[in-house]
Formats: sequence, structure tokens, C-alpha cells
Amino acid sequence: MYIRREKGPVYVTMADGSKLTRSDLPPRNTRRWVARRKAVVVMAVNAGLVSEEEAQEMYGISSEELHSWRIAMETHGARALRATAVQKYRQF
Repeated sequence: MYIRREKGPVYVTMADGSKLTRSDLPPRNTRRWVARRKAVVVMAVNAGLVSEEEAQEMYGISSEELHSWRIAMETHGARALRATAVQKYRQF
């Protein structure tokens, strides 16, 4: 039996003491991006579980889109990632 080893850490410990693992990430074929899934990807990138390039490749998102998610999350929190709140939290 062959087990494929991923690059990088198996898990990272978040600020609240919880562990974030690769199995917590959304599936690679995700097409409907809700705020919770975006937040998990942003937390994984910020914590170093996956690199920006790896996240972009896994999910087929652009660097600008990932950057906007990261800015929204650090500025206003996970609520800013909701599609209905785009105008409320939009950066000018």
C-alpha cells in the first residue's frame, strides 16, 4: 500500500489552541464558495499549512481573489467573506 506524502506540515496549531489539518480543507472540486470555506483556506494559508501557490492551484482561484479574501478576513473578520456583505466591507 502506498500513502502519498504531502509537502509541508501535517497540521498547524491555531491561536485558540485548535488544530487545523489538511483534511479540514474544502474538497479540491469546490465550486460554491461560502464564507466558512473561504475562511478555512485563508487560515490555512496564513498558518503555513498550505502555500498561496498551492491553494491557488488546488482550488483554481486567482492570486487577486485569494489576496482579497485575506485582506477582508484580517480587516473585518470572517463575516466580510460573505457574498451578501461585499458592498458593506468593500475596500476602496
